[in-house]
Amino acid sequence: MKILQFICSTGFYGAERWVLALSKHLPEDTTSELVVTLEPGTEDLELVKQFSPIGTTHALPMKNRFDLGVVKKLAALIKERNIDVIHTHGYKSDILGVMAARKAGIPCVVTPHGFENAADIKLRTFIWLGCQAMKYATKVVPLSRQLMADVKKFNIPENKLEYIQNGVDLSEVEAVRLTKHERKASEIKTIGFVGQMISRKNIRAILDSFDTLYKHRQDIRLVLLGDGDARPELEAYTASLSSKASIEFLGFRNDRLTLLRDFDLFVMTSTLEGIPRCLMEACAMEIPVSAYDIAGIDQLITHKESGLLATLHDNKQLMQDWEKLLDDTDYAKQLAANARQFVQEHFSAQRMADEYYALFRDVTSEAAHAQA
Repeated sequence: MKILQFICSTGFYGAERWVLALSKHLPEDTTSELVVTLEPGTEDLELVKQFSPIGTTHALPMKNRFDLGVVKKLAALIKERNIDVIHTHGYKSDILGVMAARKAGIPCVVTPHGFENAADIKLRTFIWLGCQAMKYATKVVPLSRQLMADVKKFNIPENKLEYIQNGVDLSEVEAVRLTKHERKASEIKTIGFVGQMISRKNIRAILDSFDTLYKHRQDIRLVLLGDGDARPELEAYTASLSSKASIEFLGFRNDRLTLLRDFDLFVMTSTLEGIPRCLMEACAMEIPVSAYDIAGIDQLITHKESGLLATLHDNKQLMQDWEKLLDDTDYAKQLAANARQFVQEHFSAQRMADEYYALFRDVTSEAAHAQA
C-alpha cells in the first residue's frame, strides 16, 4: 500500500511533525511518500529534509498562493507513482488534494489539524473552501473531539467521519528528557512557549502577563520558540515593554527539544486549538504547564492534576498559576510527572499509526470493490 502525504507547508510546525510521526510508525508493508507545494519562501523545507530517510519526496511549484494548475500535476504524480491513498493536511492541501484524488480515481483521507479564528478574509475563505472540499473526501479524520464537533458544523456526512485521537513521537522527547539536570534554586527561571506565531496562539497575552510579573520579580526570563506571520508585530510590541531585555524570540530551532528541556514552565494562551503537539511534547518532557482552559488543551491537561488551567482571558489567574508553579517546585514536579504519564498512555504515535493503517486498508479495499 502506497500512501502519499500532501501538505502546503510554510514551515516546520505541529502538522509537519505529525506527518513525520505517522509515516515513521506505519507498518513496513506500507510505502510513504511526501508531496509539498513550493511557494516563495518555502524552497528549503525542513519537512522535506526529515522525510527523505522515510520515503520519496516530491515538490510541485505554485505559480501563485493558490494555483489550481497543481491539481493536474498532482493527479499525474498519483498515477505515475501508483499511489493508493492521498492523505491531506491543511486548507489548501485539502482543496487541491480532494480534487486531484477524484481526478486520479483514488481515495482521499483528510485530517483537520485545527481551525483558525483570524479576521483575515482571505484566510477565512480558505477555511470555508477547505471545509467544503471535505464533503468530497473519502474520509475526514479530525484528531481531537473538539475538531470532530467543529467539522460536523460544516455538514460533513456522518459516514465520512472517523475519529482517531492524536499521537506524537515521544522517542526523541524521551531521549532529550533523560539528559535533564537539576537546576539551582538561584538560577534565573525560564518561562517558555513553543509553536507558531499566529493570531489564535494569542502570544500577546503571554507577553503582557510576563511583563506584569516581571515588574515585581526579576528572577525570570521569557523564551519564545517558533515563527509565523505575527512575529514581526509581536517583536515590535515587545520593544515597548519594560521587561524587553528578558524576552527572547529565538525563531525556528532544530534544537527546540533541548531548549524545551530547560524550561521551568511551559505556557500557552491560545484561544483555539486542536490538540497542540507542542503541549504534548512539553508534557512528555515533564515540564510544568500553565494554559487557558479551552477545548483541545483540556484533553491533555486536567486542572490541578497534570497542570494549571485558567479561564480564557483571565490573566490575573494566569499569573497566579505561573507563580505557583515557579515557586512551589514539589507541586510543579508532581503535576508534570502526572502529565507525562498521561501523554505516554494515551497519545503514542504507534497507537495512532496503527489506527490510520486500518483506515487506509479499509478505504483502499472499498475502492477496489467499487471499481470491480
